[in-house]
Amino acid sequence: MFFCGMKRHFGVVLKKSCIFAFSIRSEISLMLLVHIPRMTNRLGYTLNVLFRHLLRLDFEITVDLDVFEHHDGPKLCYGRQQLGDGLFIRSCDLLFQTTIEDQQPRCFWYEEMPALYPVHNAESAFPFDIFAASFFCLARYEEYLPHFTDAHGRFPATESLAYKEHFLSMAVVDRWAVMLARKIKQRYPAMNIPPRVFDVEDTIDIDAAYCYRNKGFIRTITGLGRDFVSRENRGEIRKRMRVIFNKEHDPFDTFDYILEIHNQLPGMRLKFFPLMADYNVNDKPISYQNGEFRQLLQHLGDYAKMGLHASYASFDEPELVGVESERLASLMHRKTVRNRYHFLRLALPKSYDMLLDNGILHDYTMGYADEPGFRAGTGNPYPFFDLESDCETPLTIHPFAAMDSTFYYYKKFSPEAAEEVYRQLTDEVKGVGGVLSLLWHNQSLCEDFGWQGWRDVYERVLKYADAARKTKLEFN
Repeated sequence: MFFCGMKRHFGVVLKKSCIFAFSIRSEISLMLLVHIPRMTNRLGYTLNVLFRHLLRLDFEITVDLDVFEHHDGPKLCYGRQQLGDGLFIRSCDLLFQTTIEDQQPRCFWYEEMPALYPVHNAESAFPFDIFAASFFCLARYEEYLPHFTDAHGRFPATESLAYKEHFLSMAVVDRWAVMLARKIKQRYPAMNIPPRVFDVEDTIDIDAAYCYRNKGFIRTITGLGRDFVSRENRGEIRKRMRVIFNKEHDPFDTFDYILEIHNQLPGMRLKFFPLMADYNVNDKPISYQNGEFRQLLQHLGDYAKMGLHASYASFDEPELVGVESERLASLMHRKTVRNRYHFLRLALPKSYDMLLDNGILHDYTMGYADEPGFRAGTGNPYPFFDLESDCETPLTIHPFAAMDSTFYYYKKFSPEAAEEVYRQLTDEVKGVGGVLSLLWHNQSLCEDFGWQGWRDVYERVLKYADAARKTKLEFN
């Protein structure tokens, strides 16, 4: 694996006999050999993601026509014209470019799925450049081009090609990878292609661990004053005081409930992302110095993995990522390696550069606030490619498919309507043997403040997904 700062990975000049190998097993005789006209960073990255990360398939890359023609195993030619007798995929220009250029890929439908970058060659296995289409989605190419942003500086779903062409709910890159694998298997029946296995990941953002408790004197008095002034909130005064004096359970403290649900779902991955910011207009966490909050996070760390919920403010003040990361690391006594940005504030490549600068190598922000679906066309983790630097980075992107707040605040869905979408997304990911990652908040499970009925959604969605967990999509 090559990364930025290491001779522009995949961008070296290949000698005539040079072969790049990406092997994860030792069955060399059945390794797929891919011939390309020349190596670029984009092309090497795309082949690596599709074959190695998504299909776990042995493959080699060569530019040597003689080596390709004499290879007696499975082979694939990617370029302008068919060479030899291997599987052929006609290329367009995208993966041979090195600069960011205007892209307006035409979308059409092929075998009941969307396709981008059409090609016109009767010998090509597909009527579109499956590698260019995948790269466009995975690299989030459209987010580097001029676009409108929302009030929080985010790229909204409504600006995306997937939303406009009505395929945001499809894990298209995973679908294309499966289609490619089946085409290879059809051409080379003896080739071993490992099954894709459906898995589920439950993630919880902790914007505020408590609703009333541990807010500090000033915030507590301010809250009481606000409740007193507002006739609608006066009923909250009694509840607030009962919680503060330990007569009633704090409604946002749903953590024992979450752990109990996961106790019924052994093996399902669980991650928490606490906000460790200083108090401001858009970041209103419990103080990271609060003793009970610190004990809570340490307790949760015994049962789940922890990641940083980098603050809203860090979007404009990059140095805060390091400050907040160190706060979490100091509390948990281990290095912070995961992150999800608060409000899902993500700007490429700036937001990911901030993480890399602080040694955070896994990000879970890849999804939309305003719509459910697959922002990058996949639910599977994959490496981040920086289009500005034209290279792959060490950061791994972990996309999520849906967030509770999307249905409640943006879509105004009932719990029942939201559950139906969750099930559809689950079926989509199960159908391609991918990873379903879901985003919830501890306060959305409080059964109060308008969230009545959402606990049932949480339980039923996780149990529905868990029933299919480890389902295999076979190719052999």
